[in-house]
Amino acid sequence: MTRYVSDAPDAPKAIGPYSQVTEKNGTAYLSGQIPLDPATMKIVEGGIEPQTEQVMKNLSKVLAHLDMDFSNVMSTTIYVVDLAHFEKINAIYDKWLGGSKPARATVQVAALPRSSLVEISMIAMR
Repeated sequence: MTRYVSDAPDAPKAIGPYSQVTEKNGTAYLSGQIPLDPATMKIVEGGIEPQTEQVMKNLSKVLAHLDMDFSNVMSTTIYVVDLAHFEKINAIYDKWLGGSKPARATVQVAALPRSSLVEISMIAMR
């Protein structure tokens, strides 16, 4: 059975016709998170570092709602509008993931929703 989750507390609600996460057979597919402040549903200001922090915070809230954390993450995709930000994103990502080292792809894109600078999606397993 497929479970669609759209009610993770303290995480931004979906801004379109999708779920925060879809889970099937113990595998959770986390939709890409952009740096939305869940209280205001606005993009956090201040550039790539606060935006990346907010994205990781949002992802951690979705994982926590599933009784998971970053140690459950198997794969990550990072979308960024400027690869010049790669090192700053990497440092923040590494801090949040701690010792976890999931497979990862990083892709530069022309634009992201709501003019955010970064979006990250994940796949996690129980």
